[in-house]
Formats: sequence, structure tokens, C-alpha cells
Amino acid sequence: MRNITARESNPFGLAPPCESFVPGFGDANAHFHVVGDHPGVHGGADTGVPFTEFPASERLQRALAAGGLLEETGTPPVVDKTFLSYIHLCVPEGVPGAQDYADMERFFDSEVRAITAHVLLPVGARATAHVFANMSARSPDDLDMDALHATEVPGSGWLIVPVRDPAEWTDDDETALVGALEDLLERDYYREADLGRFLPGNNPYRVR
Repeated sequence: MRNITARESNPFGLAPPCESFVPGFGDANAHFHVVGDHPGVHGGADTGVPFTEFPASERLQRALAAGGLLEETGTPPVVDKTFLSYIHLCVPEGVPGAQDYADMERFFDSEVRAITAHVLLPVGARATAHVFANMSARSPDDLDMDALHATEVPGSGWLIVPVRDPAEWTDDDETALVGALEDLLERDYYREADLGRFLPGNNPYRVR
């Protein structure tokens, strides 16, 4: 499946029940989907673009660019095969509760399944727990983000690369993420099934 849209901001026209929200931004045919928490944690309430405004989010952008997932950093960044979004896209008043996240789940779920990226990069413990719970067989409980950072975890149709919250990074964390992304881009990271064995002839037929 290939999405036919050139829109980078909110390509699927999501309309959550809130006055202010930060929609997903990037390539609708992305191979990589970077998943954050909410605008109050990772920025974008004023710009409308995920992972902007905050120094930590700008640091994440720089690491993504150095690792090959962004062409240029900025507000907005220049993207190619990368999509950025939040599990809670509304700009919250205070700290969202469990029901607030539950109310936003259908919007994120629709977006992540429409993008059908090969690799998910959840940023921070909250986003990583959500991705583990819904897109893998891995338990979301008792996450050790120090140990999980920049590692590869098989998911249910996705490869998951958890990212420690950039507000907590050391220089080693940044270096580890850049190295992991460079290594990933040098290998076959695609998550596809070859259905060619069910068809006449010997040609492969790969589907997402």
C-alpha cells in the first residue's frame, strides 16, 4: 500500500476533540515513525510540529539528522521517509491522565496503521510502553529505558527502536542513537511478507 498525499502536516485529516493539538508531520509513506508523548513533553504547542520548540526535542532532531532519518533539522524539519507524531496529540492542560491517553488512542492507532512504517522509534517511557503494549509481544511493565535505548526489539509487524527521553540524554546516549540508526540504514530493515509462493511463477510479491 502507498499513500497518495503530498501533505506533510496531518496528512490524514485527524480531528481530535480539543481546541489545540499537534498533528503528525512527515512523509505519509515513511519507513520510520518517531513516536513521542504529548506536546507538553516534546514540544510543538506553538509551532504545530512535533519535536520542536524544546531544546531536548531539537537535540533529538539533530541526532535523527546525523543518523540519516532527517534531511535537515528545523521548524519544520525536512523529512524523507520519516514521520513524527504523538500518542497524545492534544495540547493538555497540566498532565494528562490515563483516560486522556485512552481517549487519544484511536487517533494514534489510525495514524500508525495508515503510515505502516517498518520501524517505530518511541521516545521516552510513556511512548515506549504504549508501543510495546499495542505493537509487540513485549511487556510494557518495568521498562529500563537506559538498557533499551537505541536497541532493536522485534514487534508485531514492526521493528521497534526505543529512544530514551532526550531531556535525560548523556553524550553517550546521543552517540548510541546515531550509531544505531546508521547501522540500521545499512541493513534490510523492511518488515514485509513475501506472498510470491502462493502465485504462479517465481517472482516475489512483497506486501506490508
